[in-house]
Amino acid sequence: MLSAIPYAVMAIVAVVDVAAGSDAGFLPLISLGPAFAGLVGGWRRTAWIGALALALSLGLGLYDGLWAHRRGITALVSVTGVTVAGLVAAVMRQRREAELASVRSIAEVAQRVLLRPVPRCAGSLRVAVSYTSAMADARIGGDLYEVVATPYGVRTIVGDVQGKGLEAVETAAVVLGAFREAAYDEPELTAVGERLEHALDRHLTAEKFVTAVLAESTTERSMTLLNYGHPAPLLVWQNGGATFLAPPERALPLGLALHGMKGPHPHTVDFARGDQMLFYTDGVSEARNTQGQFYPLDARAALLREADPEDAVEALRKDLVTYAGGPLHDDAAMLLVRYRGN
Repeated sequence: MLSAIPYAVMAIVAVVDVAAGSDAGFLPLISLGPAFAGLVGGWRRTAWIGALALALSLGLGLYDGLWAHRRGITALVSVTGVTVAGLVAAVMRQRREAELASVRSIAEVAQRVLLRPVPRCAGSLRVAVSYTSAMADARIGGDLYEVVATPYGVRTIVGDVQGKGLEAVETAAVVLGAFREAAYDEPELTAVGERLEHALDRHLTAEKFVTAVLAESTTERSMTLLNYGHPAPLLVWQNGGATFLAPPERALPLGLALHGMKGPHPHTVDFARGDQMLFYTDGVSEARNTQGQFYPLDARAALLREADPEDAVEALRKDLVTYAGGPLHDDAAMLLVRYRGN
């Protein structure tokens, strides 16, 4: 539809010019054709529309008898100048689009390397994940997640880096790298958290931080959680009931706890066959509808009844976007785990 605008504008101007006569002075408006072409089309198309506008100006000028007057020359110069300007605009826009496409491609590769696919099955768990970035142009954000099977059980992290863009991605890479090593090395979940603290202490500057929740699932049908100022996971029981697993005490995010504050205390919850646990970032819990109301995550627990975990988390993601009424204003990551043991 946008591609038809230059032709429509020139046709309207031509009809009005013929109907109104030469005294109305509508002929220079033919230059609107190449002007719009430079905004929505490539340089070749802009050149073609510019040539068409020049031909139309010559024809209307002859029809109106303007070439014996200065007004005809002025109209022709106007159309020529706007056509040249449209060509320059089209070339510059195409170059910027090519640069943006290159940056977007690099960002997507970086995101795939950083947030590698999680295993669909890990120990006694089935896993599904969803990630929606608020930065549509670059498709990259600061939310993070990982699931690893270790000698000490299946360990999970979901986190949210303060800030956006490549700086946030760099911090997320530090957290995930430290977690992937510490999860295998440390027998205690609290020690894993301490390793993350030390890694971020070397990396972060000023008052930057990362909210995160660490989880550990063993063969004893339980889940141990370690929450660093992150939104509480949502536990959905087999009977459909749901509750948020708030920690016994609030703790500072990662990156701040080394400043004279104690870290979080681990707490353990029952996690049996048929139960589900949803980890998420504040892009989910703080999404608002057009009336400014927060997304009622616990009230949407029924959407997680899909047989396949990936279908369940996708249904929740679609509902979230529908509730927000458009693109999200913050990155939204969701990681769903289901107990599949006997």
